[in-house]
Amino acid sequence: MTERKPPGVSFESWVDKQIREAEARGEFAELPGAGKPLPDGGATSYDELWWIKQKMAREGLSVLPPTLALRKEAEDALAAAQKAPSEGAVRRIVTEINVKIRDMMFKPPPGPPLGLKPYDVDEVVREWREARAGRAGQVE
Repeated sequence: MTERKPPGVSFESWVDKQIREAEARGEFAELPGAGKPLPDGGATSYDELWWIKQKMAREGLSVLPPTLALRKEAEDALAAAQKAPSEGAVRRIVTEINVKIRDMMFKPPPGPPLGLKPYDVDEVVREWREARAGRAGQVE
């Protein structure tokens, strides 16, 4: 346990003494990364949130503005609709994403504009049918 700073000793010289004594005991000798350069932080200007961004990258997290997150979700929904096993599943997927799109259209959150309108369910079903018919004609 580290001893308490004695009264009358400046904090800086007390810390220096603690470091010097720890070095003499060899407590810094086998630290991981010893003798290696610090990781490159990029040639960008200082970012106060660098540690949060690194933590999020390590954890595989990302945070998008709500409109951009919904755009991505809408793309994924259309892709899922094209791979759906039945027409009913296509209609359910497109209807669910349309509800979210309408909600955001009428209650816009802060951030960039959504730039989406609800999908035509029948049009997506038609495209699904055409793609499915094209796959049925392929020989595997």
